[in-house]
Amino acid sequence: MASLKHLPAVKGAKVLMVGAGGIGCELLKTLALSGFQDIHIIDMDTIEVSNLNRQFLFRQSHVGQSKAKVAREAVLKFRPHISITPYHANVKDSDFNVDFFKQFNVVLNGLDNLDARRHVNRLCLAADVPLIESGTTGFLGQVTVHVKERTECYECQPKPAPKTYPVCTITSTPSKFVHCIVWAKELLFAKLFGDKNQANDLNVRSSDGASSSKQAEDVFEHRKDEDIEQYGRRIYDHVFGYNIEVALSNEETWKNRNRPKPIYSSEFMPNDLSQQNGSMEKNGAANDISSVSAMASLGMKNPQDVWSLKENSRVFLEALKLFFLKREKEIGNLTFDKDDQLAVEFVTAAANIRAASFGIPLHSLFEAKGIAGNIVHAVATTNAIIAGLIVIEAIKVLQNDTKNYRMTYCLEHPTRKMLLMPVEPFEPNRSCYVCSETPLSLEINTHRAKLRDFVEKIVKSTLGMSLPLIMHGSALLYEVGDDLDEEMVANYAANLDKVILFLCFKMTC
Repeated sequence: MASLKHLPAVKGAKVLMVGAGGIGCELLKTLALSGFQDIHIIDMDTIEVSNLNRQFLFRQSHVGQSKAKVAREAVLKFRPHISITPYHANVKDSDFNVDFFKQFNVVLNGLDNLDARRHVNRLCLAADVPLIESGTTGFLGQVTVHVKERTECYECQPKPAPKTYPVCTITSTPSKFVHCIVWAKELLFAKLFGDKNQANDLNVRSSDGASSSKQAEDVFEHRKDEDIEQYGRRIYDHVFGYNIEVALSNEETWKNRNRPKPIYSSEFMPNDLSQQNGSMEKNGAANDISSVSAMASLGMKNPQDVWSLKENSRVFLEALKLFFLKREKEIGNLTFDKDDQLAVEFVTAAANIRAASFGIPLHSLFEAKGIAGNIVHAVATTNAIIAGLIVIEAIKVLQNDTKNYRMTYCLEHPTRKMLLMPVEPFEPNRSCYVCSETPLSLEINTHRAKLRDFVEKIVKSTLGMSLPLIMHGSALLYEVGDDLDEEMVANYAANLDKVILFLCFKMTC
């Protein structure tokens, strides 16, 4: 490694790192020790306690601070003469445009989500800057090289779609713990704390068996004159007790299945619960979101403990109470986030209570968080190996050593004694809608489809375009941007609900 710092290609390179997490910490350290002099880092996250077991540039005292900024400070302690520029921001911010990317010799990705990876890939193509992609999943990992017109881009090959589960299984007949997690995360959490106007398949029958949407909504409505404790118990008894009893009334469903057991809060929780664990009202808590925790409020510390049904019930009610006491302004706009401690606690408790009802083994918070966030827990050694491979490929790119570019996969070879499998990069996919010039054909019923369908389902969801501009001839139908005035925003919003054929005809006329 010592000799590498004398290579002109390395010493004179300007490098952009995107992500300062598990891979990013190892990568920044390795870049600095390999002789790189000018490094820029973009990361929007702050440091959490759960990061400390594998992101070695961070310490307990750094919790709550910017990852990019703390990573810079940590590395400058042992490489004080190099330049490291941190950006505590989202790489999708408008400041990081094509011109920004053009200033770099190579971009190194250490991201953890598909959307951001697509965005960086497209910026690198537009700026004609080589991209080195990476990722890890437990003991597995990969490093891939993407150079415009020489290798495939990141989106040349389709990525596997996230696993989905039938709605009827989630809402009525769960048989695995993951079914309970999906129910708690995407249905119950969303119904209680998310957008009230969004359709939701959660079974919300009212206590008299009525099925009208208005009566169903009232079940989850927090009444102004209702104590939060009473509200929590009402929700608990409804979703874990009454709805299960209603489901049991359909004998046909349970002919070949184990019958679930209704669970009511009175079985485990005394009526004076608010007096037992009302510490939040009496003692208060820090106002920042990261400090709001049902576990902390209840004196529960180990996230790897499997809670009893009673403990899950206590966490469920306490978490619900804390959302209303400490984060009431967010209710109605929340979506589940694996890094939101209180949300993870609520979902874990709700999933475990439902699992207990259906005879499914309970799981710890640590396990539930992994399932809810689609997380395979990181391994520090894999991150270090991947970071080293990124730097090796970066040096090849900077030296224009195209013959030796390699896509390297960290996995055990099925027959040979190998843990690293290098292969030559693939050529660009000539039918790729991102990096090729092949026109993309789309058939759509313009008599029925609205512009919103096209924008949301095709342009944003399928094609992954976050800031689309849509034209018909010379007429602009839709645009997104911070510099649009209010009248333009209103016009584009109105266009979304118009049938495409009508909209195009109107624009032509």
